Amino acid sequence: MASANNLLFLILAAMLATLLVSGFVSRLCLAALQLDFLVPEHIPAGRSVPGKLYVRNQKWLMPSFSIRVEGIHHPNSPTLKSGVYFPLIAGGATLEETIEVRFPKRGAYRQNSFAFLTSFPFGFLEKSARVTLSREMIVYPSIDPWPGFDNLLAGIAGEIETHYRGLGRDFYRIRPYEVLESARHLDWKASAHTGTLQVREFAREQERTVEIFLDRDIPPHLDAWFEYAVDCCAFLAWSLSSQGASIHFRSHGYELRQPEEGDIYNILKYLALVYPQKSAGPEAPLDDTSYKIVFTPSPRQFAEAGWMDARLLAPDILPLPAGRQSPPAQ
Repeated sequence: MASANNLLFLILAAMLATLLVSGFVSRLCLAALQLDFLVPEHIPAGRSVPGKLYVRNQKWLMPSFSIRVEGIHHPNSPTLKSGVYFPLIAGGATLEETIEVRFPKRGAYRQNSFAFLTSFPFGFLEKSARVTLSREMIVYPSIDPWPGFDNLLAGIAGEIETHYRGLGRDFYRIRPYEVLESARHLDWKASAHTGTLQVREFAREQERTVEIFLDRDIPPHLDAWFEYAVDCCAFLAWSLSSQGASIHFRSHGYELRQPEEGDIYNILKYLALVYPQKSAGPEAPLDDTSYKIVFTPSPRQFAEAGWMDARLLAPDILPLPAGRQSPPAQ
């Protein structure tokens, strides 16, 4: 009987010792591990982008075994497409891995949390060590289309084509009249000769300029719509710029002409950090010849301020999709 009890004590002692050794070795594996994480300079929300993960073992002699790196899950934290596993990190070595990361919302990400995990040596227990990186990353609004954005872009592109056709002074050609065009350039002689309406088209004197105004004077109950409008504004600015249009972006004291004063990323950076703010009222347009787009919950005020011919995108024209919570995933 005494021998049986002694055997049980020996087994229990061996198990406790194994657990202690396992915990101690796991802690040694996690000790002195340093993490760095680099992402591209330009990051849109809602889209997976490649990031570089660097793990350095600052222990000069002892290697670290079976190390897994994962992101800490918070609602507004970046998410890794998958964890990263390192079977062995030699002493003093630095390993790197390319991973896909997705940022759910626009804005400045100043603290990003990750965790080192290991179950070495026996797999009984999993130890973890949390790492927080204090590096600011600016995430642009989503430039991917929400439902309806493509149709809106197509309509605006057609209106821009009509708006700028024939604004120059140098004669270019005579061509058939198109619906919704101004009648001021009709060529009556050519129309009588052909039996159909013909217009004189003139060479353009300037590139197409689109003046975009983002109204920041938003009541609190429209905060969700403001985020949606920022996404739409970013999508239109990005898409129209890609089609060769010059963007004149404005928003209550902020003004930037692209490409003369900066590139499209300057506009996206502003949109990444913009927030609702009370203003003294609508500002008048600066260029009578440009095509104009206004995002505002107060279209009547902007119309009275001189934006009558602008494409006024208000909550009733640009309604918030039901159940919208985050940008669409790629």
